[in-house]
Parts: sequence; C-alpha cells; structure tokens
Amino acid sequence: MYKRVLILGGGFAGLEAAIFLRKAKFDVTLISDRDYFYIYPTSIWIPTGEAKFEDVSIPLKDLSDAHGFELIIDSVEEIYAKEKRVVCQNGEYSCDYLIIAIGSGKMEHKGSENFLSICGDPKESLAIKEQIDALIKKGSGKIAMGFGGNPKDPSNVRGGPAFEVLFNVHNQLKKLGIRDNFELTFFAPMEKPGQRMGKQALKMMDIFFKKLNIKTHFGKKIKAFESDGIIFEDDSKLESDFTMFIPAGNGHKVFQNSDLPLNEAGLIKINDYCEVVAEDGTLYEKTFAIGDSAALEGPDWRAKQGHIAEVMARNTAFNIEQIEKGGSERKGYKEHLNILCVMDSGDGAAFVYRNNKGGKMIPLPIIGHWLKKGWGWYCRNSKLGKIPRIPGM
Repeated sequence: MYKRVLILGGGFAGLEAAIFLRKAKFDVTLISDRDYFYIYPTSIWIPTGEAKFEDVSIPLKDLSDAHGFELIIDSVEEIYAKEKRVVCQNGEYSCDYLIIAIGSGKMEHKGSENFLSICGDPKESLAIKEQIDALIKKGSGKIAMGFGGNPKDPSNVRGGPAFEVLFNVHNQLKKLGIRDNFELTFFAPMEKPGQRMGKQALKMMDIFFKKLNIKTHFGKKIKAFESDGIIFEDDSKLESDFTMFIPAGNGHKVFQNSDLPLNEAGLIKINDYCEVVAEDGTLYEKTFAIGDSAALEGPDWRAKQGHIAEVMARNTAFNIEQIEKGGSERKGYKEHLNILCVMDSGDGAAFVYRNNKGGKMIPLPIIGHWLKKGWGWYCRNSKLGKIPRIPGM
C-alpha cells in the first residue's frame, strides 16, 4: 500500500511535488487556501491590461483531475511536524510524509495599507490596474515602484517583478502618448538593488533607467508609507500618487504555531535534500520543506525563484520514493542554485542568468517579450498535462 503524502500549499513548489509524487503512485493530498494555481511570473501584465486574471490562474480542481491528487481547500493554522499532523480551519489531517510549501510571510512596514504589491495576494494585481487606469484617465501623475530586503535572509527577495511592472507601465504610457506627463521612480532601501544578478546586469539596469527617464531612489531605509508617498529614515519624502512595493519575505505566521526548527528570519531549516533538520542535525523524520517556506543555504547572491522551488519539489518526490524503496540515492537542491529569468519590459525583455561563475544580462528586443508570453502558455498547458513537459522545466 502506498504511503499518504500531505502537501501544504498549491503554489509552484506544492503543485510540482503533487504532480511528481502522483507519477510515483503515492496517495497525495494537497491543501491550499486558494482554489487556483497562480502563475506569478506572468501576472506582471495584469496591471497594464495585457493579461486578464483568468489568463494567469488555473483552477486547482482542473489540476487535481489531471493528475489524480486529492484537493482540500482549507487554511492551515497549526503544524505538528513530529506527529505528522496538521490543524486547519475546517479539520485536522495526518499523513506518513509531510511536505510544507505554503510560502513565506511578508516583512511588516508602517503604512502598508498605502501600497499594493504584485507579489502579494493575487487580487492585488487587479487593484494595481485600477490605480494605474485612474491615473491614465487623469492624464498625469507620479508613480513609484520598488522592493525591500530582509537583512536576516537576503534570499527571500522579489525584485524582478517590480522592475518588470514599472517598465511595462512606461511602455503603456508611451503607447498612449502621455509618458511625458508622468514621473516614474524606482526605489529600494539597498544601495545597489539588483546586484545579486551580477555586475553586468547592474550596469545595464542603470542604462535602462536613464534611457527610459525613470528616476531612482536608492540607499535609504524606508520609515513609512503614506497615501501620497514614501518617508525614508532621514525624513525625506518621495512623492507618489500611486505606490507599488514588494516587501521581502520572512517566516509564515503559521510557523509560529508549530514545532518546526526556524532560522533567524522565521523560515524552516532544511538540509540539501529538503528534509527538515533541527539545530543539532537531528532529522524530522519524513518531513520536508520546499520553496519559499524553506531557509535556503548557499552563496550570498542566492534568490528564491519558481524554478528553484520546482527543483526542490522534484527532488523531494525522488527522495521520498527512494526512502520507500530503501534506496540510498538522494538529490539535493544546492547544486542547482542559480538566478534565471526573462525580465519583461512590454516591448522586449532581457535574459538574466547568474551562477557561481558570474552573471550575464542579454537584451532581447521584441522577441524577449514573446518568449515570456510563450513560457506562460507552456506553463499552463504542461501543468494541465495537455502538452509534454520539457526536461528540466
């Protein structure tokens, strides 16, 4: 009889784990507080109207039917990892193997009600569109977009989408012939936002900002967000009619109601095989954490991305199968750490890659935009099993 695997979370990590464990014939239950899988990388086009909400979301019921896992829509409230027991709003669940993939929490900021995030609740993307549309109707305005960092865990940062949405808004305003009526500013508390992508990418981003007449505001910690701008540590103010900001991640609030070992940022400690491990090296037997829930180890430039979450998920499925078969082979995530993305600008894109040997950023005028569009189509249809998976994707 195949063992029961309980997966918490229906994002990139949780869904990928469910798909590959079902391929291995395990009895899989996935618990998600949303009834859809959200394709965050392509949600960047919702604010400018190039994509609709339904274009970047897939009903989890359709994915459950396609792959044969049990789906439960519920909110996780407590995790008892050592007991393989999870308490949700509407019930309790137990299992033989537990995989935690519910993502991370967000760093708190004073005045957070005064900004929206493209990497927050999916419905915020629609609210961003409403705000942008209102300013377009007005015909002018000041727009500020940026992201924050977490000194306790630098890997849990999402900077790319902030760049992408701002570039797409620039392109939208340009097409409408009203770009000169708007002041666009990119802001971040660190001195060199984007430096984890490498020196070349950092230089090219600076060229992009100057070429597109986008102002920058770097190197000052954020004190508070107000309805008409951002206040920094020296009490200076960046005026803004609309602010989009992506807070850095930290430990999910549910982790505080658990017996899980956490790092300084509140993320779950794991080894290379994604097994939850205590400070003394003791394993939490048959318990795994993947994706944004886990504390990644590795080089200073490491960053959490969807493709890394999926590598962790596939490895975890493989490792669980090996445990059940009594095999000794294991697969780790650390050798796969890299930064990989196609950064869209609305009228083109740039290919970004970073590993231990360095980083590169290659401009892809026009074709890059359609490459990312093509990836979105591939992501949707391959996850639904309508087209074959490309190895490694």
